[in-house]
Amino acid sequence: MNPVHLTVKNPKRWQLKTNDDDAAQRLSAAASIPITIARLLVQRGISEASAASTFLNPALNQLHDPFRMLGMRDAVDRIQKAISTKEQILIYGDYDVDGTTAIVILKTCIELLGGTADFHVPHRIREGYGMRDNVIEAAAENGITLVISVDTGIRAFEAAETAKRVGLDLIVTDHHLPEIGVTLPHALAVLNPNQQDCKYPCKELCGAGVAFKVAQALLTEAGAQFSRLIPSFIKMVAIATIADSVPLVGENRVLAKIGLDGLRPPVNGGLKALMQVSQLDAAVKPISATDIAFRVAPRINAAGRMDVAQDVVELFTTRDEARSRELANKLNELNSDRQAEEARIIATIYSRLESDESFKDAYCVVIAGDGWHRGVIGIAATRVVERMCKPALVIAIDGDEAHGSGRSISAFHLLDALESEHCRPLFKRFGGHSHAVGFSMPADQVDALRSAMDAYARAKLSAEDFVPVLNIDSEVSLNELTPEWMRCLEMLEPYGMGNREPIFVARGLRLQQPPRVLKEKHIKLKLGQNGRGMDALGWRMAEDVQALGLVVGDIVDVAFTVEENLHPDFGGLQLIICDLVKKAGATG
Repeated sequence: MNPVHLTVKNPKRWQLKTNDDDAAQRLSAAASIPITIARLLVQRGISEASAASTFLNPALNQLHDPFRMLGMRDAVDRIQKAISTKEQILIYGDYDVDGTTAIVILKTCIELLGGTADFHVPHRIREGYGMRDNVIEAAAENGITLVISVDTGIRAFEAAETAKRVGLDLIVTDHHLPEIGVTLPHALAVLNPNQQDCKYPCKELCGAGVAFKVAQALLTEAGAQFSRLIPSFIKMVAIATIADSVPLVGENRVLAKIGLDGLRPPVNGGLKALMQVSQLDAAVKPISATDIAFRVAPRINAAGRMDVAQDVVELFTTRDEARSRELANKLNELNSDRQAEEARIIATIYSRLESDESFKDAYCVVIAGDGWHRGVIGIAATRVVERMCKPALVIAIDGDEAHGSGRSISAFHLLDALESEHCRPLFKRFGGHSHAVGFSMPADQVDALRSAMDAYARAKLSAEDFVPVLNIDSEVSLNELTPEWMRCLEMLEPYGMGNREPIFVARGLRLQQPPRVLKEKHIKLKLGQNGRGMDALGWRMAEDVQALGLVVGDIVDVAFTVEENLHPDFGGLQLIICDLVKKAGATG
């Protein structure tokens, strides 16, 4: 009889990383760090003491010179001229966390330096993603002479043509992948670390990160009284960096770490109000990357998904405390609306995935529906990928128009797929990254897209690519998990893409108490090994654990992360279950 995995829908293949103990021992001695941390660093490709020190101690002086970015000198010179001559500047952003925080960063910087900056955030439903000709034309009519894009614009060829035609200077700051071999014409400057010939070391900055580099350059050149304000901008960059799921390594790690520290506690009134409605109190527990990703970012995103994203900019720029609280409460309510709409659409999608056999055979899932809210289809695509372990495009049909969002698995480059010869002609607009894309197209082309994407995926993927792999960093015993061990582990934070939270495995754990269901969907287990008992929590795992029929005395292997419960009465270290295997014949 084979062991039974908890993840019955998509059983994971556990892959235990190898340890180079000799390299870890050398690093531990040279860097004076615990061997546990040394092993984890070596696994991450860090084996020298200097590199370990840089990684474990992110500092402001580790930020790169912004003028290493191609186009920065031209951009800064033009913005400085606009500030000094009191020109009207328009910042053109996007409606997600990355785009709205980028607007806040650049607008605040320009106004600190004495300039005037208005902004435009497109409405997700009425305008969609990207720069629009009519907005550029209206800006010129209203006396704007300089437009700066943030988190958008790298493929805005028509908007750049329009800017030239109406006499506007255009500076594009973006991080999305440019079209291969094509440069954006008519822009005064283009700042994107991913563009050809750009030597900037950190290629994975988010849009707000690129906007911050502009602010850093402007503030540095404005003198000491302004350059000392640079750290205050990093809080916004940290939120966007974490929310946009860029790798938290190199400069991004520095930005995330310094920014999170700056949120303990926040000074900005909007941030204070947002933390409050997110039920986060830095005085009780330091703000983590997880808090940002699952509590703060969804509320910011809710504005662009469900209503008007300009409320986010006002939230972070108003000095009226009552208005801050009003806007934060509005974002909180919009997030609740988003959750309800998301649940409705995902339930419909799951039902179709179960009833339609064609989805089970597909190499790329393309699913469309009438009346689906375009603000949540990206989240829905993520859920489809999690459920099917395949790349997925979720498309909202609105009459003759279709708007889609896609997410992918590690083995499949989604933007390359959209740019392939049979897919590209089907779109009106598209863009994105290897693992996330957005697009619009005629509704009558959805079936053609489904066929083209599946054919492309079949040429690139094998059945093995659909088996989810759970990468496990190390095998441990429960007795190793002490508060001192936990303090060492926390040195690796903040966690995120590129610096995933370490996953451990403990084998042969005995169930000491019957499983306890929490809030109808979570599960709590009491597990023991060699005289040590620990609580283990499985978020949204109640149904799967109950299906295993666990009873007291059963033996399990558990893959988990570790967190500290700070409750004064029953706090302590606890396991957060990633996967669980019931051992055959374990009851007794």
